[in-house]
Amino acid sequence: MRTPHVVVVMGVAGTGKTTIGPLLASRLGVPYAEGDDFHPAANIAKMSAGTPLDDADRGPWLDAIGAWARERAGLGGVVSCSALKRAYRDRLRAAAPDVVFVHLSGDRALIEDRMGKRQGHFMPTALLDSQFATLQPLQADERGVAVDVSGGPEDIADRAVAALDELDRPAS
Repeated sequence: MRTPHVVVVMGVAGTGKTTIGPLLASRLGVPYAEGDDFHPAANIAKMSAGTPLDDADRGPWLDAIGAWARERAGLGGVVSCSALKRAYRDRLRAAAPDVVFVHLSGDRALIEDRMGKRQGHFMPTALLDSQFATLQPLQADERGVAVDVSGGPEDIADRAVAALDELDRPAS
């Protein structure tokens, strides 16, 4: 039996991190943590006002997520976190070196449409451009997989599990 991964479900706002994360955690048999719950109140107020966070705002948030991931090392878990920049992912890996990323990615029009339909979320559609401008996709030396967000949540979660399984297969 392999050691369960600590998985960070990443991507721009509206890709479904909060929907796919719990589905993926359930399939992997590990707990899920909502990344937004790690934000200090000041960050939520800033985003709710339509102001993008800067790196100084993100530091304490990333450190809190990294601490959760470190505590789950060897036990497994899934946490959502946009992790848009390589530097943010490096910070998470510094806290939890074995973390694996699932990058939910998709067409901007599809993501904007989904964002427009959600209710009660603090992230306005107006910040989507800044999210895409900030995004640095996973690089070849980063442990993780990209998963397309087209289709329904169950299909996306199935693709994520299959991609993680493929990542674990020894090279032939």
